Amino acid sequence: MSPHASRRRHVRRSVAIGIPLAVVAGLAVAGTATGSQASGNHKQARITAAATLGDIPLGVFSNALLPGTVRDDRGVDLGGIGSDLYPAGRKGEFWTVTDRGPNGQIKVDGKKRRTFPVPGFDPAIVKIRVSGDKVKVVSALPLTTSSGRPVTGLPNQEGRDEAPYSYDARTSVTYDPNGLDTEGIARAADGSFWLVDEYGPSLIHVSARGKVLKRYVPQGLKLRDAGYPVVEALPGVLLHRKTNRGFEGLAQLPGGDLVMAVQSPLSLPDEDAGEASRTARLLRFSPKKQAVTAEYAYRFDAVDIVDPGEDDTSELKISSVVAVGRDRLLVQERTDKAARLQAVTLNHRADILGSKWDRATTRPSLEQLDDPTASGVPVLAKRLVVDLGAVNGVPDKIEGVAAVDGRTLALINDNDFGMRDGAEAFDKNGRLVDSGVETTVTYVRLPRKR
Repeated sequence: MSPHASRRRHVRRSVAIGIPLAVVAGLAVAGTATGSQASGNHKQARITAAATLGDIPLGVFSNALLPGTVRDDRGVDLGGIGSDLYPAGRKGEFWTVTDRGPNGQIKVDGKKRRTFPVPGFDPAIVKIRVSGDKVKVVSALPLTTSSGRPVTGLPNQEGRDEAPYSYDARTSVTYDPNGLDTEGIARAADGSFWLVDEYGPSLIHVSARGKVLKRYVPQGLKLRDAGYPVVEALPGVLLHRKTNRGFEGLAQLPGGDLVMAVQSPLSLPDEDAGEASRTARLLRFSPKKQAVTAEYAYRFDAVDIVDPGEDDTSELKISSVVAVGRDRLLVQERTDKAARLQAVTLNHRADILGSKWDRATTRPSLEQLDDPTASGVPVLAKRLVVDLGAVNGVPDKIEGVAAVDGRTLALINDNDFGMRDGAEAFDKNGRLVDSGVETTVTYVRLPRKR
């Protein structure tokens, strides 16, 4: 039996244990700034440790979980596990989740094509352990349909999702209604998992063995022929998510409710409006009711505040949300080069679910408003906790954040499986020319509250 298989049996028997929220509640007040601007004391935050994932051939990893799924990994190593980070209970151990797998973009005849160099790759939940300066894979669970087939990471619907192509962008790859572009992760008290996905966007409930129990999607998505139950339980306005910018952040509140973050402003009424907007959305979901119970408007800071020198508003994203108490979150605002964590409280008076701002027909749309508050929109108040861009040594493209204790955060970056965009990502033999970016878990110590 392979070591991966034995590890998988171990993870199936494990019990969900999270960091007590009373311990990490202080993170929401650890910053010294008021409003969206920092006072400068956040710069006292510092890195206390960093650990890197070693090279694990993607084919070896994948085929140990589901034999025969990856015929040729094209020299790609395991990566992409930096989509999120969730405490696994023991010191230094975390649950992570891969995204849809190695993918990139290549221009053909002046148009970008989305490539899937390893189309057989199946997204997986991966348990890791930080040991010294190394990140080690403890166990892994492949995501499967009701019948045990791999879900894959391929796009779902022609005309809605980007068309998938081979590594060189010359050959079409088949769409898959089961495919998931997994991002955020949380573990429930019963040992099952919750994930979010960018395609639908969707919320996915996964058993402790990795089987998709149910996928919640926006009303009107009409996803057909999936190998697991699909329920249209999310607001239809989410159908207007920007391509590849669906749900990315996921948090589990103390009572069990989930909070999902749409990565970017919706394309309402069109793509141009979404690209220029600084207003994103958070949604609260009740697993007991199997329904969205609240929706909130979240306002980004100006892009040059988040990332000095950047002037493209569309680069703003939410990649992580972290529960730090009852109705309290840390929300990560980022570009690929910088990130800041803001503390927010989910106030019921800020709920816009079912209001005109929750309708795709409203004009001007929420996304078109230059000043939502002036138009009567109850935008969530926020306060800066830490500017990670001011902390020397924090890697680029931080997508996962976890609270370790009252003053310490664990961060993980998305290394995109070592891939770059462009035809030069692979050599003449179709083997990956690795970017050299490693998956790293970084611990950041925050300054004491003053």
